Amino acid sequence: MLRYIIEKELRDIIGSTKFAATFGVCAVLIILSFYVGARSYQSDMAQYEAAKTQNLRQLEGLTDWMSVRNFRIFLPPQPLASLVGGISNDIGRTTEVRGRGELSATDSRYSEDPLFATFRFLDLDFTFQIVLSLLAILFAYDAVNGEKERGTLRLALANAVPRHLFIIGKLIGSFLGLVVPLLLPIALGALLLPLLGVPLTADEWSRLGLIVLAGILYCGVFLTLSVAVSSLTVRSSSSFLFLIVAWIFAVLIIPRSAVLIAGRAVDVPSVDEIGSQKARYSSQLFAEDRVTMSSWKPSAKEPQKMMEEFQKFTQEQGDAREKKIQDFSARLNEDRENKQAVQEHLALGLARVSPTATFSLAATRLAGTGLGLKEHYHNAAQGYQTDYARFMLAKTGMNPGGMFVFRINSDNSDKPKPIDPHEMPVFQYVPAAMGDVLPQALLEIFLLVGFNIVFFVVAYGAFLRYDAR
Repeated sequence: MLRYIIEKELRDIIGSTKFAATFGVCAVLIILSFYVGARSYQSDMAQYEAAKTQNLRQLEGLTDWMSVRNFRIFLPPQPLASLVGGISNDIGRTTEVRGRGELSATDSRYSEDPLFATFRFLDLDFTFQIVLSLLAILFAYDAVNGEKERGTLRLALANAVPRHLFIIGKLIGSFLGLVVPLLLPIALGALLLPLLGVPLTADEWSRLGLIVLAGILYCGVFLTLSVAVSSLTVRSSSSFLFLIVAWIFAVLIIPRSAVLIAGRAVDVPSVDEIGSQKARYSSQLFAEDRVTMSSWKPSAKEPQKMMEEFQKFTQEQGDAREKKIQDFSARLNEDRENKQAVQEHLALGLARVSPTATFSLAATRLAGTGLGLKEHYHNAAQGYQTDYARFMLAKTGMNPGGMFVFRINSDNSDKPKPIDPHEMPVFQYVPAAMGDVLPQALLEIFLLVGFNIVFFVVAYGAFLRYDAR
């Protein structure tokens, strides 16, 4: 009996005009999102390689490591970021390394390639969030009351079909009719990635599979919600109107309202305010150092020893100043990070009321483009700055970041040889491991399962009491 109900539901869905139209549009959008993502990755890789080459080229011809300035590192493109953009296109991807001091990333992808900014939302996240959720509503908004209006519900129940089997068959048939046909364009889109030069590791393929799973569960939420609403209303027009309002709240209003409420509830100092305090303190320390330097007197008479003595003095001054700045900055940053963590926790907690926000959090975490990306890249850049400082210390005898450097040349000295830029330590960015992001993503996936269960129970209970007359 259940199999018959499922097959009937599948025949009704697949044979309908709305299925052919919506499936065609969605299939094109899914494949196009994979194609645009692959081309975007190619563009990003070309820019990334060009930036690295230019970064080393600016060091060519230098004959002294003391002359090295403005050395930069770059956040490399990640394959899954081309499919689920998250915040990867909005954070700074270029960091200037000086050997000491705080690091700040600059440049976003959209400042370099405005063409892709036009299509920034055409990715899997957008396709599932907007298109497929609306498709789920379109499929199931009249699952029960539509049958009543057409007179088929009374006929089906008159044939001694148990109500619980009827509603379960409706839900399973609608779910299979929605999901199974869309797996084909998703599979074709995934095959495009290696063909277009987007290399995915086994770990990344696993992440992509979990993203698709989360997307299917997300579509299931709106499907079960649609069946539940259809079982609670008499007219299909009423259920469709209610579902559109619910969709607007879930997709647009709740996530943004959560951010606004959290912003009002927890006051977080702005980056400009923190930067202003750091700049004032740094200026104060530099002023104190200038007074100290003005009173400095060399003990040596020879110019070379005098310069060495002065460089040692400025190195000690710089180290002491840097330690004070780091301690002051650490206190300000810790206070801001603590408040921001409270604000984010509140905002995400409120936003998870929406299945759309829940899916987006799961997808971006799995793709490595969630809120943790900026901190992860910053930590990697700080680790590289330590290696860079150690390298420059070995080459020059001091860390030149923020220091006064003097060099006395003799006309009788041999012509210095150019430095080899390829000796510089290479920045290696390692994305967050699957084990680090999976526990967080599983929370969102379990929430999506919970949404499905709740709406299924509502649909099941409502239909058992539904008046089919």
